[in-house]
Amino acid sequence: MTLSTKRALLKGFLDMLPLCLAVIPWGILCGSLAIQNGFTAVETQAMSLLVFAGSAQLVAIELIAGNTSLLTILFTTFIISSRHFLYGLAVRHKVIDQPMRWRLPVSFVLTDELFAFSHHRKAYRTKTRLIYALSAGFSFYITWNLWTLIGIVAGSLLPDLTNLGLDFAIAATFIALVIPAIKNLATLATVVSSGVVASVLKSQGFELWLVAAALTAMTTGYLISRIRGKLEHN
Repeated sequence: MTLSTKRALLKGFLDMLPLCLAVIPWGILCGSLAIQNGFTAVETQAMSLLVFAGSAQLVAIELIAGNTSLLTILFTTFIISSRHFLYGLAVRHKVIDQPMRWRLPVSFVLTDELFAFSHHRKAYRTKTRLIYALSAGFSFYITWNLWTLIGIVAGSLLPDLTNLGLDFAIAATFIALVIPAIKNLATLATVVSSGVVASVLKSQGFELWLVAAALTAMTTGYLISRIRGKLEHN
């Protein structure tokens, strides 16, 4: 192993470390919530190993526990996870020339956290930068599964952990990722509209509140972006 490879591995791990630590409450909540809603330890850990999508996992657990219809569960988790398709499109031009042995593992660990590291113009362009990305991505994957395992144990031994407010870690993590990206009116409108619609619809008990909020926010952001574009050209 070359010195540059070792440095890329170490830097990827260290850069992702703050986010790995930030999702400790989130991972523990995911594991414990599943156990307390009737999932087995194997099912819970397998979900983190194979799905590896925190928000989709938590929503799916709650929907399954609430005896929600399969169609609603599939549609909701599809909408939540569809942002990963957009992440893939956003970095496609950077990895398109790389062999499949690099693209496949990068696509697996391309989460919200790794995507936040993907805006550098040279990201994924060289072997060293690919090693850096995979080190960051898989360090997050390993720690997410470790926190899930701790949650499984905690959910089996301790009383209801949902009363401890651990779910705030979800909001805190996404706030930390989203706020730096608010650089124009369209993005601001997207964030605000999603929060307002989600809060109102969930308080009214609307089953597809998350889907409706996401679609409303995307539509709002797109329309404002188009309007501003036309105004600037006129």
